[in-house]
Amino acid sequence: MNASLEHTKSIAAARRVFGLAADGIAALSSSLGTDFSACVELLLSIKGRVIVSGMGKSGHVGHKIAATLASTGTPAFFVHAAEASHGDLGMITNDDAVLALSNSGETTELSDLIAYTRRFGIKLVAITSKRASSLGSAADIVLELPNAPEACPLGLAPTTSTTLMISLGDALAVALLERRGFTSEDFNVFHPGGKLGRKLLKVSDLMHTGDEMPLVAPTASMPETILVMTKKTFGIAGVIDGGKLLGVVTDGDLRRHMQSNLLAKTAGDIMTKSPRTAQANILAAEALRLMNEWKVACLFVVEDGKPVGIVRLHDILRAGAA
Repeated sequence: MNASLEHTKSIAAARRVFGLAADGIAALSSSLGTDFSACVELLLSIKGRVIVSGMGKSGHVGHKIAATLASTGTPAFFVHAAEASHGDLGMITNDDAVLALSNSGETTELSDLIAYTRRFGIKLVAITSKRASSLGSAADIVLELPNAPEACPLGLAPTTSTTLMISLGDALAVALLERRGFTSEDFNVFHPGGKLGRKLLKVSDLMHTGDEMPLVAPTASMPETILVMTKKTFGIAGVIDGGKLLGVVTDGDLRRHMQSNLLAKTAGDIMTKSPRTAQANILAAEALRLMNEWKVACLFVVEDGKPVGIVRLHDILRAGAA
């Protein structure tokens, strides 16, 4: 078989997989109804956590669903169906709800978990393609997958069905996220590491505060002001009176007044009045945009006109928030 024909067949196989997945998701979307909304209401109402379980490929999907729920404001974790029968049922309380995944609805390893939920009145939600299966019949709510063919030419390897499970899990997570009013600030709490966390850093996370701030009085002499600017290493000094930020002295201000007996002047004489500032609660990326727009390398962070911190362009870039 020549390379061109092999390439064509590979592309055709991939497109068949994508096509079947797309058709399955479209069918799943069309079939959503009261069961889905009832599931959202149930998961919103519980005092405990969502316990996700499954075996094989469904179990791998379950891990992903549990992680997505947990990271978007719905406490959740995965319990392995087989391990549940050997003590892990003790992780599940009456305040929890169980989300069990099985395409066939006849996964043997789920039987003890199903029985446990029925015995102790724990809410059970099934994701399955067989409503009349053992799992579907036992569940309080069934999220039924459409009858979509697997992409595997043998019709055996879970492909389309696992794609539909993941999509349904994502839909649940997003619906719950929206109902909870989950914000980017909440998201940042659960994602402090990695690129997502860095993108959500606020100015308050990066600013220098307290004694680190280069501050002088309006009456401060220029030698004193220059000493503060040099010692604090920001290349700027904030001029304050009564705790309020009146202006700033920058390297540019020093150069502009170099020929006018600079050292005999005070900070108040040469300061730039009404300087550009930032708020502590804005995203660091927004502060970086403002710095670029205003062509400044650092910004004082103010609250009610009083400086509470200072943030540098380099602080933001070093943190990877850009």
